[in-house]
Amino acid sequence: MPNQDVLNRYLFDDKHARGELVQIHQAYQDILANHQYPDGVKTLLGELLAATCLLTATLKFEGEIAVQLQGSSDAPINYMAINGNDQQEMRGVAKLQAETNATSLQELIGKGIMVITIRPNKGEPYQGVVPLEQPTLAECLAHYFETSDQIPTTVWLFTDLAAKKAAGSLVQLLPDSEDKVKQHEDYEHLCHLTSTIKAEEIFNLPAEELLHRLYHEEQVRIFEPQQVTYRCSCSEEKCLNAITQLGTSEIKSIIAEQGSVSMTCDYCLTTYAFDEQQLSPYISEVKH
Repeated sequence: MPNQDVLNRYLFDDKHARGELVQIHQAYQDILANHQYPDGVKTLLGELLAATCLLTATLKFEGEIAVQLQGSSDAPINYMAINGNDQQEMRGVAKLQAETNATSLQELIGKGIMVITIRPNKGEPYQGVVPLEQPTLAECLAHYFETSDQIPTTVWLFTDLAAKKAAGSLVQLLPDSEDKVKQHEDYEHLCHLTSTIKAEEIFNLPAEELLHRLYHEEQVRIFEPQQVTYRCSCSEEKCLNAITQLGTSEIKSIIAEQGSVSMTCDYCLTTYAFDEQQLSPYISEVKH
């Protein structure tokens, strides 16, 4: 059984293009754990997870990334987000404002937007906003590359609900050749080859075997694979910091009524509860 939580990056040395392939199993299951999402929401969340992994691997930065889909006021999904970093540590969540059996992007999001926020460890944060006007999330992500970087990029996204697997692939032109006509011909050729990927192949074949099937006549240079993992960044310390932003009277009121102040992480559903004794060192520090 192939490693199903790995991202592979590769170059087509003689075609002026690069590619990525991500296969995710355990991390996708971990994101879905404890949440009771409808099937259409699970499918889109899997696609967004794969898309975020692919997007993160195209960026030359160390830091965090958040890719959020914001639904319109009449859409079943209020928002859906995948948060991660350059180490491919991911977490995700979806918030619904109505029950739904919808499956398409437009039915789930309505006239929504995709917000991509990049926070480098060094340097200023960057945010890009793209309307979700294309039929699929893969096409919306390709449109993002086209509008933000002006780099031709094609994306393929897959979700298998029964096996709880997500996957994706990306081909991106590298503008490093003076022969633009040949460059685009090569890019279209590689996109055609990649479009022959079958779901059962990307979910069940090891990356090297799949890449050989797709590009056995091409010169492909594969880089060291990168592990994709689930990691929620919530902590007791972060919850305490948030609680200290409440007023003293409000904290005391909650303790009097409930016996403790608690917070639940939207992503992993872990609940952190603090009683009066635990909060006493902080009460004098909170805002009045």
